[in-house]
Amino acid sequence: MMASFDHPPIRPNNDERVTHHYAELNGCRYHYLLSLPVGGKYTQTVFLIHGWPDVSMGWRYQIPMLVANDYRVVAPDIMGLGGTDAPAPLEFYGYKRASDDIAELARQLGCKSIILGGHDWGGAIVHRTCLWHPKLVSHVFTVCTPFFPPTEQFISHQTLVDGPAPQLGYQLQFSGPDVEAVVKSDNDIRSVLSAMYGGVTQEQKRIFDPTKGIDLAKLPLVGESRLLNGEVLDYYGKEFSRKGLHSGFNWYRNRRVNYEDDLKLEKKTIDVPCLFVFATRDLVLTKGLATGMENHVSQLTRKELDAGHFALVEKPQEVNSILKEWLQDVNGPTFREKNVL
Repeated sequence: MMASFDHPPIRPNNDERVTHHYAELNGCRYHYLLSLPVGGKYTQTVFLIHGWPDVSMGWRYQIPMLVANDYRVVAPDIMGLGGTDAPAPLEFYGYKRASDDIAELARQLGCKSIILGGHDWGGAIVHRTCLWHPKLVSHVFTVCTPFFPPTEQFISHQTLVDGPAPQLGYQLQFSGPDVEAVVKSDNDIRSVLSAMYGGVTQEQKRIFDPTKGIDLAKLPLVGESRLLNGEVLDYYGKEFSRKGLHSGFNWYRNRRVNYEDDLKLEKKTIDVPCLFVFATRDLVLTKGLATGMENHVSQLTRKELDAGHFALVEKPQEVNSILKEWLQDVNGPTFREKNVL
């Protein structure tokens, strides 16, 4: 039986509540979803930035809620994924580049300021956008992703895995050649997606372990996940088959570029209202990684949610309730009346 939602999620195909658009941003072509309240009047624009393995449709449960509360919503596919370009150089997959592209899309859409939301890599991107373009961002929220402040010394993936974050071991696999050497067909890509979203074998065993990565020998045995299946899995499979896995994995290969860009930052703290929604069953972005966020985020609100990493689709009603309440709190009771365009 289908769950009942206050605002039904966007359907991946032929949903009139969103329109698909393309924009040339700093020399690259981006695809993005656009959704407007009925009548076209909105209070402010919310940009929603996804991570991996995801596309803009990953916000399908949140877009209707935001639009129902008079926000215009823009959800782009990040570089290398979905309908957005996938250039070869690694520097195209950095936070600085993504921040500049968000700022350019905001300019093209006539935004003086935006609210930014992110999940997974998208969370890291929106936090860095606050640092690179502080005048653009009025509020920022992330689901699962804490703020990782710039560091004076380079810290490699291997150092993190060997030290405080062994649960990031899968990133070593993803940044190497092993997965791409095995995953060749569209069916293989669907199996990777199913594994990442919690799909299991007939013995009810998961084949993705955050400390190691995907058990590639068992990839053909994984079934569809309850979080990603049917029409939605078909859509994701087609989107990821456009380019294969290489360009998406470039986000894991770019730690050095991000570090070198961070050294040029003048601003290293987030000073706008910031919401961090921690998913208590997230096996990757665990609670310890968010220790000390208050030292770098001056207006931080923390919320907890009983969910895994894909909280956006696992617990959409709860996520939406948290976002709605926070936006109402930080914008004030008269925000809507004063700002409807």
